[in-house]
Amino acid sequence: MGILTRFKDIMASNLNALLDKAEDPEKMIDQYLRNLTSDLGKVKSETASIMAEEQRAKRTLDECKSDSDKMQKYAIKALEAGNDDDARKFLEKKASLVAKEAELQEAYNLASSNSIQMKKMHDKLVSDIGELESRKAMIKGKMAVAKTQERINKIGSSITGANHSISAFGRMEEKVNRALDEANAMAMLNTDPKDDIKDLTAKYDNNTEVDDELAALKEKLKNKE
Repeated sequence: MGILTRFKDIMASNLNALLDKAEDPEKMIDQYLRNLTSDLGKVKSETASIMAEEQRAKRTLDECKSDSDKMQKYAIKALEAGNDDDARKFLEKKASLVAKEAELQEAYNLASSNSIQMKKMHDKLVSDIGELESRKAMIKGKMAVAKTQERINKIGSSITGANHSISAFGRMEEKVNRALDEANAMAMLNTDPKDDIKDLTAKYDNNTEVDDELAALKEKLKNKE
């Protein structure tokens, strides 16, 4: 039964705990199942051998019982024929067969017990492998989701970094606008105040010169008259 050692160890332990120690859980799952499948092939061969041994033990026991029954029948026939010596020989042979039958019965009982135990172990291994196959699909599905979530988290981190950059850009833009406003204000402060009176007097100064020339022309025309 040493062939089932790894199977018993794996079945007795928590598979998820084993996977936690693995660098690549998916590869480890496949490896465990390959080991179990390999064991299953050996268990099948061993089970078939033990079942065959049970059948041989049963056949030998049945043959012994049949021979014992034959000796009983021959002893009866010998007695009916009046041959007591022959009947005694048949009964002696029967007695040895009955003693042998007890030994064969014990051997068959042991072979049958071994066969039943091995068949149960075989069936449990088949069942457990089927269950692990289902769990494998589930675990691999979870692993795929976990990897997707990990990628999303990385993208989220990148977006967070981008948001920081955008925020920093906005702060720089605000700073530039503030500097521009301050520069414009300073330019306005540095400009000389506008003298409106000077412009206004210049306007009338020009008009006075024209008016004087117009008056001179009028006077000249008047003298001609």
